[in-house]
Amino acid sequence: MKVNRIIPDIAVDDIDAVREFYSGFLGLSSEEFNLGWVERFTSPDTGASVQVLTGDETGQTNPVASVLVEDVDAAFADAQEQGIEIIHPLTHEEWGVRRFFVRAPDGNVFNIVAHPE
Repeated sequence: MKVNRIIPDIAVDDIDAVREFYSGFLGLSSEEFNLGWVERFTSPDTGASVQVLTGDETGQTNPVASVLVEDVDAAFADAQEQGIEIIHPLTHEEWGVRRFFVRAPDGNVFNIVAHPE
């Protein structure tokens, strides 16, 4: 699996309540991605990112990180072949990504995701 980027996912109760901290204090722009339940804050200078979410729209749990991969179908096949626990099936989401969730042996959940062309 080729990983292009990993973005921490931080669960929050209210995105509006934390926006100023991430965009103001940390200096991250909030313009990159906002679906209401998840928002990505990114540095315009370095590309460093963090996502905050109130609750995943279709997943059963909130992931700790989103792992952007080159080929999500190949990553899904690898996860199945290796017997990794898949807790959200490979899905083409209505907001344009194709993704699935896996649980690491330590219990952390990861969102494995790609933006189809």
